[in-house]
Amino acid sequence: MSLAPPFTEDTARAKVKKAQQVWNGQDPKTIAKAYTPDSVWRNRSSFLSGTAAIEAFLTKKWEKEKSYRLRKELFAFSENKIAVQFWYEYQDAYDGMKWKRCYGLEDWTFAEDGRMRKRQMSGNDVEISESERWFVDGVDADTVEISEAHW
Repeated sequence: MSLAPPFTEDTARAKVKKAQQVWNGQDPKTIAKAYTPDSVWRNRSSFLSGTAAIEAFLTKKWEKEKSYRLRKELFAFSENKIAVQFWYEYQDAYDGMKWKRCYGLEDWTFAEDGRMRKRQMSGNDVEISESERWFVDGVDADTVEISEAHW
């Protein structure tokens, strides 16, 4: 199945889950290959462009965010755009290894070849206790029940 536009509901869902899988691998070089050389990003308050900047940004991200586990879900899609809701948990290496969960939304715009040419991310971190974690070791992030209060 092609994961290039135009998207159907099935290909949009597959694209989202592929992104989840690749991001959970935490390999900035591999992830950067999914973006066009001139891809434009807004990640919270950071604005960047190009795969070298994306790779550097992700390298720095995972210096801070340890024990990272992510889940992405399709929110909406059109011919060449996908909106995603996501949650991830991590230990903050810059804040005493406290557990945090990020809640967020992304909108993605794709080039004809299926690489992303624009990514806009908004997210908020919430400190959580060990007992509040969803994505514990051995649990498939896709099977965790996430209540409507968190969607």
